[in-house]
Amino acid sequence: MALRAIRTEEDPVLRKICKPVTDFNSHIHTLLDDLRDTLIDSGGVGLAAPQVGVLRRVVVVMDISREDLPPEEQIIELINPVIIAQEGEQCGAEGCLSIPEKYGVVTRPESVTVSAFDRNGNKFEVSGSSLTARAFCHEIDHLDGKLYIDIAERMLTDEELQELYSQDEDVSE
Repeated sequence: MALRAIRTEEDPVLRKICKPVTDFNSHIHTLLDDLRDTLIDSGGVGLAAPQVGVLRRVVVVMDISREDLPPEEQIIELINPVIIAQEGEQCGAEGCLSIPEKYGVVTRPESVTVSAFDRNGNKFEVSGSSLTARAFCHEIDHLDGKLYIDIAERMLTDEELQELYSQDEDVSE
């Protein structure tokens, strides 16, 4: 497997609509494996194919509710994902690997259910809440050429970012 370069917000590929996957072949398997490795290496929560320059409807998301497992086993692979149900509302800081060191306040559903295909073309549904639901929504937006900055109520100030980073340090200690 390989680590792929993560595209940043100036790259026009991030504003394009991705094509559905119709062939569940070795190219898609390699893409999924590379997305997984790149996501784990980045320390992020989700990664979409356009973020590595591939215009296909493929995303990977970390299921943080399974933090007792190694990172490789926390990955949820979604091909041609569609949100089929959502409930509640959460509002909080959201960032993106393609927009480093910036965060905005974004409102998302508290829980979502996604219908998707696995790497072998089998259809399944998966539900997530909290950060996992936020990640599902965020990554599926990428497949439609949307970035969180398009829907952010506001961007966080440098002081708010400093506070956010210090809270992260407090939590990890």
